[in-house]
Amino acid sequence: MQERAARTRQTVLEAAADEFAERGYEGASLQRVAWRATTSIGALTFHFRNKTALADEVRTTGRARFGRCLAELAPAADPLRELRTLIATLARLAHEDRFVRAARRLEADPPEDVPPLAETWLPVLRDLLDRAHGAHRLRPGVAPEDAVAMLAHLAEGAMAAQGTPRDAAWDAVWDSVWDVVLHGLAADRGEGGGGGDHSGRGEGNERGDGGDQGEHVGQGVRGDRGVRDGRDGRGEHGDRGAASGDASADMTGAARRGGG
Repeated sequence: MQERAARTRQTVLEAAADEFAERGYEGASLQRVAWRATTSIGALTFHFRNKTALADEVRTTGRARFGRCLAELAPAADPLRELRTLIATLARLAHEDRFVRAARRLEADPPEDVPPLAETWLPVLRDLLDRAHGAHRLRPGVAPEDAVAMLAHLAEGAMAAQGTPRDAAWDAVWDSVWDVVLHGLAADRGEGGGGGDHSGRGEGNERGDGGDQGEHVGQGVRGDRGVRDGRDGRGEHGDRGAASGDASADMTGAARRGGG
């Protein structure tokens, strides 16, 4: 009997996560949750006395899953590569985990005493940028707090795009965006960057779609884009590099004004 009750409770919780993710707190209906879970409203309220209790449990579960995935991230020698993995993980969770999707949607109607989900991942992001700064991996003139503001907005944007299919095209766009971001953040090898694998190229090599690890940050995009970027001089100190630096400064300033 207890095992059956536990299964019913979990089924109701999963159905509620889908309902809250799609409709938010105000739009969600206990009757629809019961229908999704193929159970009765009486069985639902046996486990969760009302919609608020159900939303609280969904939110708590989503937050716990968020924290658990972040705790399991494999450390990398290069903090900038680890930053890329962190933001990609946040985006994946927002796309694939029903409880994380629901928790993010429920933030639109939060009780006053509920901490935001960003408190789960923002300290991790800050720590990685502090490490990058201490290892002289950030471009001179880039303050860690400015980078936090920009990357926090990038992470929120990646998570907010949860309706976009995660396919090869999505991955290609993400690679391109990350190349631009790192071009503005990462120190050149001649600026104390430490040599070796430069600013997150390891993921490209693991997928088999990148070049040599010692190449500059801007040369990690797939296929003909990588060839085109190589011809255009991404990652060098020409006009394109200057334009990317200007764009990065604009993005950072906007992020700080936007609440970073």
